[in-house]
Amino acid sequence: MAVLSINGQEVSLNEDPRTTLLDTLREIPGLTGTKKGCDHGQCGACTLLLDGRRVNSCLILAVQCEGSEVTTIEGLAQDGTLNPLQEAFVRHDGFQCGYCTPGQICSAQGMLDELANLEPSDVTGKGEVSLSREEIQERMSGNLCRCGAYANIVDAILEAAEKTGVASSVSKEAEA
Repeated sequence: MAVLSINGQEVSLNEDPRTTLLDTLREIPGLTGTKKGCDHGQCGACTLLLDGRRVNSCLILAVQCEGSEVTTIEGLAQDGTLNPLQEAFVRHDGFQCGYCTPGQICSAQGMLDELANLEPSDVTGKGEVSLSREEIQERMSGNLCRCGAYANIVDAILEAAEKTGVASSVSKEAEA
């Protein structure tokens, strides 16, 4: 039996050990925010945070996450208050049909955490960290959206980066 911490609550799982984290989460009442898209790790609709890192939950078995902290879209809001990314997505209309939105927001949260830790992307490499539109698009490239809302998604992420202070920490790094 695997025990996971899901959105801050300990959950014991009696699932088939071959069950993915995505399918396991969707079986838990109230946790249907993480979406099943391609089921091959290519679309990013199932993105969530595992120990603070973004992952495609369709590619991970639930039993592999024993002792890990899982954060889904439902776990980003605190005490009924949306987190800055969720607010910015709403304000900038960063979604169309909304199917990919939970994965986009979880991926964006992971990306902002990477930026706050001054982790370079694979593309920029060489220790450089920036918060340009191009850098955001590159870091979000694992989340595909077929509806063409990318401009609004980038605007929402930039706003959340400003609001959370990530933008200023990246700017200071770029000046150094």
